[in-house]
Formats: sequence, C-alpha cells, structure tokens
Amino acid sequence: MEQQVVAPLPPVAPEDVGLPPIEPRSRLKRLFGPLAALGALAAKFKGVLLLLPKLKLLTTSGTMLVSVAAYSLFWGWTFAAGFVVLLLVHEMGHVIQLRREGVKASAPMFIPFMGAVVAMKELPKDALAEARVGLAGPVLGSLGAALLIPVWKATGNEFWAALAFTGLFLNLFNLLPMLPLDGGRAMAAMAPSMWLLGFGAMVGLAIWKPNPILILILLLGGMEAWRRWKSRRAGGEQDQAYYQVAPRQRLVVGAVYVGLIIALAVGMDLTHIARSLP
Repeated sequence: MEQQVVAPLPPVAPEDVGLPPIEPRSRLKRLFGPLAALGALAAKFKGVLLLLPKLKLLTTSGTMLVSVAAYSLFWGWTFAAGFVVLLLVHEMGHVIQLRREGVKASAPMFIPFMGAVVAMKELPKDALAEARVGLAGPVLGSLGAALLIPVWKATGNEFWAALAFTGLFLNLFNLLPMLPLDGGRAMAAMAPSMWLLGFGAMVGLAIWKPNPILILILLLGGMEAWRRWKSRRAGGEQDQAYYQVAPRQRLVVGAVYVGLIIALAVGMDLTHIARSLP
C-alpha cells in the first residue's frame, strides 16, 4: 500500500501574512504575465523539456508551475513563487531522508490549494525511520523559511517577513500529531496514542474555522490512524516489532519534535507584523 508524506496547506488569508488583498481586475494581469514569460522560456528550451520525464522532474516542475499560477490569483506571482519554493524545500527534506532510509518514493507533486505530497512505495523499516522521514521535512523547511529573516532585516522589505511567517506556520501546522501529517509520523516513534489528541485538535480547528483542506486531512488521517490502531491491537509480531523504539531514541525524536515547535513559534513571533484594518 502506498503511503504519503504530505505537506498540506493550513488556511491562510493574505491579510494573515501581511499581504494586501489582490484586486480582482489585477489578477489576470498578474497571472498571465509570468505565464507568458514561462511559455517563452519553455519554447527556447524544448530539448531540455524533452529530457524531464527521464529525470522524473516533469511531475514536480509541471505541478509547481500550476500551483504558482493558482496562488497568483490571490497573492500575486512573486509571493506565490516564493511560497511554492518553500513547499519544495520542505518536500526535499522528506525525499533526502527517504533515500537515506532506502525507501522508494515518487518525486514531489504539488496540488494547488492542497500543498504537496511525496508518495512512498512502502513504509520505512520501522517507526524510528518513519519518524526521521516525517521530521526531515519540517527541519529543512523551517531552515528554508528562517533564512528569509536575515533577508528581511537586510532589505527592510516586509515581503520577506510575510513569506518567512507563512513558511514557518506551514511547518508548524504539519507538526500536529496526526496522520498523515509529519507530526503524526514522528509520533509513531514516541507515543502513537497521541494520534487521538492530534485528531481531536484537528476536529476542533475544523469546527472553529471550517475548511475543505482540514476536512480532507481528517478523513485521510482518521482512516490511516484507525487502520494502524487495529493492526497494533491485533498483536502481530511484525507490527509489534515495527513500533519498538529504544528509550534513548524515543527521547531524541521527542527532543527534535519539541525543539522544532519552540523554534517555529519563536520565529513566527519574530516575523509577525501587526496590521490595522481600515
């Protein structure tokens, strides 16, 4: 059964990250401007594009462009491009660790307004390896977003602060202890019972701020958590061995998980820019 490492998008409005709302009449102009430039670039490099399927980059690059175009309707193409690059950095953390674990996986695929996904052909060898894969995305993604802070300080341009804040929030959201989020995979090596807490938190968030993405995460995560919970209760030797993690390793995973949450919270506080509504 294919497993997925997902970087879903939390519900974020432009005003939440310090960006002015995009006027409807300017959306088409902002959308087709960069698309025209990309079309001209593609025409000049047809030979390179023909090689993309062999390099397994067509899915990634194509879905990245579609996502940039989609997000441009609301955020403008510059912020949309930066946001998609941050998503890519996050996903590459998963890809790098999956290769280190010897797990076959697809190239990152971007889904507009949903985030990005890397499909694993199989589960890692044990819960500790799964936790490393899950945490690798937020680790690299958080570093990518944090690198924008000195750029903001050097330029004084609040665009970079808004982009950093959004990237940090994305990685923090993904640390919720619920499958298929990255935090849920980390919990596989610590306390899988925490999946219930994460599921409850997600239900509360979906009630507070109803959103199709949250509902989809609840459906996918609920089914996956239930499947794993039944498998663990069945008591199969292979399944029991999968979740056996040494106390020291469990402590290391927990330290990375909590450390990430603290660092991301501090980073978000640093990059948050208060806006007064007219």
